[in-house]
Amino acid sequence: RGPRHFNLELLPDAPPGVPKEGTDLLRLYHRFRALDRNKKGYLSRVDLQQIGALAVNPLGERIIDSFFPDGNLRVDFPGFVRVLAHFRPVDDDDSGMRDPKQPEPLNSRMNKLRFVFQLYDLDRDGKISRHEMLQVLRLMVGVQVTEEQLESITDRTVQEADEDGDGAVSFLEFTKSLEKMDIEQKMSIRILK
Repeated sequence: RGPRHFNLELLPDAPPGVPKEGTDLLRLYHRFRALDRNKKGYLSRVDLQQIGALAVNPLGERIIDSFFPDGNLRVDFPGFVRVLAHFRPVDDDDSGMRDPKQPEPLNSRMNKLRFVFQLYDLDRDGKISRHEMLQVLRLMVGVQVTEEQLESITDRTVQEADEDGDGAVSFLEFTKSLEKMDIEQKMSIRILK
């Protein structure tokens, strides 16, 4: 069988946080196939740029980058599902007791925060520098504020989160600064509904 005849039974176990129901996976697979217009069996950056919600999102290009770790130029269906799982809303029944031996679901608060953190941490050094913060804020506000205002907002944001005074924001500092934010809901897209 070629990639055009993908058998869902051959799909590796879905990562935690990915819907395991066949109908949900089937819907995601149909979405994947619709984006794969040339029926290659994988998606490229150009294919993902067809997603309207990403096209209008100021961080759309960075989100698309997350589909292509380590410089890969293509994403297969399991990779597509794995990234989208971060945006899956947390179901009420997900909050019950989970087996501590199982990996944390991709749509957990901590994994959503890790995903957002890597959108900022471009050089992957484990810290968000002032320069990286400025780049993201510039993307998000566009021309609505002056460069001077933007630099002031950046400085204040980094200062408030930077507890150890190193001039950058670590992942731990990032999570603390977002403690009160409802990231589970703000970072949810109902892909299947």
